[in-house]
Amino acid sequence: MAIDFEAEGLLEGAADERARRARLELLRTLEDEGFTLDELRAAAAEDRLALLPVERVLEGEGPRHTQREIAELTGLELDFLRQARRALGAPAVEPDARELTEEDLELSRSAAALIAAGLPRDDFLELTRVMSQAMSGVAATFASIWGAALMRPGDTERDLGLRYAESLRELGPLAGPTLGHMLNLRMREQVRQAVVGEAELRSGRLPGSQPIVVAFVDIVGFTRLGEQVAPEELGPVVRTFEENVEAVVRPPVRLVKTIGDAAMLVAPRARPVVDATLELVTAAAREMPELRGGIAAGDALPRAGDWYGRPVNLAARLTSFARRRSVVASGEVRELAGDDGYAWSSAGRRRFKGVKGEIDVFRVRRTAP
Repeated sequence: MAIDFEAEGLLEGAADERARRARLELLRTLEDEGFTLDELRAAAAEDRLALLPVERVLEGEGPRHTQREIAELTGLELDFLRQARRALGAPAVEPDARELTEEDLELSRSAAALIAAGLPRDDFLELTRVMSQAMSGVAATFASIWGAALMRPGDTERDLGLRYAESLRELGPLAGPTLGHMLNLRMREQVRQAVVGEAELRSGRLPGSQPIVVAFVDIVGFTRLGEQVAPEELGPVVRTFEENVEAVVRPPVRLVKTIGDAAMLVAPRARPVVDATLELVTAAAREMPELRGGIAAGDALPRAGDWYGRPVNLAARLTSFARRRSVVASGEVRELAGDDGYAWSSAGRRRFKGVKGEIDVFRVRRTAP
């Protein structure tokens, strides 16, 4: 039987008769597509009715599978599939619940192929976790930009929901090849910077900790600024900062991450990191926001695209110590970078919280050409 949407209270809250008619049409469309009354009630309560057509497109069409069936089809154990789903950030499902899509089956087949090729299961789970976290940021940015671009003044829920769904049907297939191309580019960067020497060949293992030069750059007074202006006004500040960072990062320097008001750069050599940090801070000196930077060197452990160890901690502490529009570095960085093109001045021997021993600290700037 068709749902009596008015009796169920699902038309309440519509702004006028036009919005009421549009919501009724949307509800009938969603009912025809298989959404249950409970799902429609929940979406209406959360003001998400307009987004249900998009959810259906993203879920995909085709048969549904149980986790037990996927285990039988791929040869993977149920327990491993549950672990992989957790690593993916997806909600748990009962083994015999017919909720998994063809996409879930294909992902499981890919996992089985990678494991059969020699990838250890724990490493596969770590890789899945890292990729899922990265995709979460990509998806959030895409949804925000794409969602705002498709809105029109005076839209009804039906107008917006169907426009979102139709656009996603057309543009969604482009996302996979684009992301694959980006991954290929980043993988090439990593391979170009990798080192596989005699010791690695003998042991059959890649190196653990590696010598690295690390820099942090942050926006001066960002926390205080956040207390003084509306959140939406911080967006342009952060975007300007990110654009400035992207403009100065060139191989062998790699942007590891941006965290709101800070960016982390690494490279196997000192001079490229010093040059990039000085360029960034100097460029920002002519415009807002004002920046400061700190650079350290030493052995660090690469893991999941990030770096851990003493030079990372020290670089962060040095950044907090630096004055606005200045760059400071440890004594190791000065020795590695040399004097050619730089003017170094001592900031004394300092102790920093969480870093063992006293650190020789130097301010650095470019010499006049």
